[in-house]
Amino acid sequence: MNENSTSNNAAGAPESLTNKTLETAASLTQDLAPVKRICAHLNAFHAYASDTSRFVEANHYCSHINEDMRQCIIYDSPDANARLIGIEYMISPRLYNDLPQDERKLWHSHVFEVKSGMLIMPKPAAIPEIVWEAPEGKEMEDVVTWYGKVYHLWQVDRGDKVPLGEPQLMTSFTNDSHFPQFEKELRDRDARFGSDFKVKKEARKGIEVPEIHGDADQAWKA
Repeated sequence: MNENSTSNNAAGAPESLTNKTLETAASLTQDLAPVKRICAHLNAFHAYASDTSRFVEANHYCSHINEDMRQCIIYDSPDANARLIGIEYMISPRLYNDLPQDERKLWHSHVFEVKSGMLIMPKPAAIPEIVWEAPEGKEMEDVVTWYGKVYHLWQVDRGDKVPLGEPQLMTSFTNDSHFPQFEKELRDRDARFGSDFKVKKEARKGIEVPEIHGDADQAWKA
């Protein structure tokens, strides 16, 4: 297997000029309508449901299907050569409550992610923080009530150069005791995005905490 460290540590030869040219031409001539629906970039951390000591930083790029459902593609970074490592679906409590019990157990809450400042909507460099607070705050007010089901397809945390094995069910953290590296990882992440999870935690004190269904977050109840 030919390794290429310039392609985000993925296996394979560097992209050829021919492919880059074709890529540019396709982007100019094809509609790419589903991708254009993406309206939010969210960053947080996911834990493996089967082994919660393992975790991965996740950059979500999300679009609305309707008022009760979102779909997100997940990358290991926000860079142009990022690896697509997973997918997440988010649904409203109304849809979640109607699911069969066995299905509800696959989904996780977002309350801790929001209230702790772990979940952020990275701010564009040109926009002042004070301007960004309102749209990010509205996003957090919506997400805090929703449930997510996420599968990762590429286990980048163990150094895989290609996607190997079966999809892995992931979950969110529900308190900082589940995440011993909480402060370090969030400080490192915030340094890259120009964010501050402690400031966001303080700003989100007014966000109402919804009741979390007892079937959610099963990885922490086993």
